[in-house]
Amino acid sequence: MKVTIVSGARPNFMKIAPICRAIIAAHSSGKDISYRLIYTGPQGDPSLDASLFYDLDIHEPDGYLGVKEGGQSEVSAAIMLAFEKELDEHPAHVVLVVDDLASTMSCSIVAKKRGLKVAHVIAGTRSFDMNMPREVNRTIVDAISDFLFTAGMVANRNLNQEGMIPEYIHYVGNILIDTIRYNRHRLLEPMWFKSMGLHKGNYLLLTLNRRDLLRNKPVLKSLLETMVRKANGLPIVAPLHGYVEEAVKQVEIEAPNLHIMPSQSYLHFGFLINQAKGIVTDSGNIAEEATFLDVPCITLNTYAEHPETWRIGTNELVGENTFALAAALDKLMQGQWKHATLPDRWDGRTAERIVQVLVESNK
Repeated sequence: MKVTIVSGARPNFMKIAPICRAIIAAHSSGKDISYRLIYTGPQGDPSLDASLFYDLDIHEPDGYLGVKEGGQSEVSAAIMLAFEKELDEHPAHVVLVVDDLASTMSCSIVAKKRGLKVAHVIAGTRSFDMNMPREVNRTIVDAISDFLFTAGMVANRNLNQEGMIPEYIHYVGNILIDTIRYNRHRLLEPMWFKSMGLHKGNYLLLTLNRRDLLRNKPVLKSLLETMVRKANGLPIVAPLHGYVEEAVKQVEIEAPNLHIMPSQSYLHFGFLINQAKGIVTDSGNIAEEATFLDVPCITLNTYAEHPETWRIGTNELVGENTFALAAALDKLMQGQWKHATLPDRWDGRTAERIVQVLVESNK
């Protein structure tokens, strides 16, 4: 069985890496399975720092589709055309996609039209807001997938309610936890950490990525001012991508305890998550890692793709509400935050279960 694994953005590789290692292990034990890793972006993409693949313990992509950023339709069309050529040159039996990007949807459609099996990792997540492009993407991909690999029972319920074929649904667990478990003892303290006067458990970590929030300058400024005020002088470490740093600078927040810096390598950033007093983020992935590591997490969103992060985890949803953010930060600073109960199947064996399903389907 030849599996083509598709990554459309840097965060996808965190979820793909355990699957790559599991396929290699299965192949080494005599199983008829191999993979080819494809990145839909260009070779030399600045978002893929040189250390990424070393940090994740996987090899670099076998191929690059070379599609750059653009409008949703433009990117989708370009990926579909490029992926057609990729499959012409390198045939596959299964195309495995993760998450809910335009690349996820585009490659799934191409594969299905060619009569190939489609495997969707992290299937069944829903915001129930069809005005979100990602909700459209994930709904389409789930509808045409032959393997629906889910992270939790809520995702299973969503798929069942949408009438998916039960035999296609496989509750395998949270693939992101495979990665953080694998790397937990490999995390590296950044060289600048102590030189900035930082101490473990004595700083807040801030991450931002969501473009609609970054475009709403008054709301962004209000949220940042609230965080700075409620931190009471505690250092706020903010590793930000270039476009995020520019948006933050535009709202002109001046605070000596706000340390804006470039985005960090995977192992350095993992260290910052693990040692933070608390985290403020708009990233679902970080909320999942924080729950596993039992680190308080405040998410600037009104929903979580994995509800277990706030139901039994360390996550709390405050949306873009400055009053809710202030109240959450007060609770965090006073040491009154809840602790996590580890969700079911966050055991680091999700990739093994995925590969086992694929191998058994080929018998």
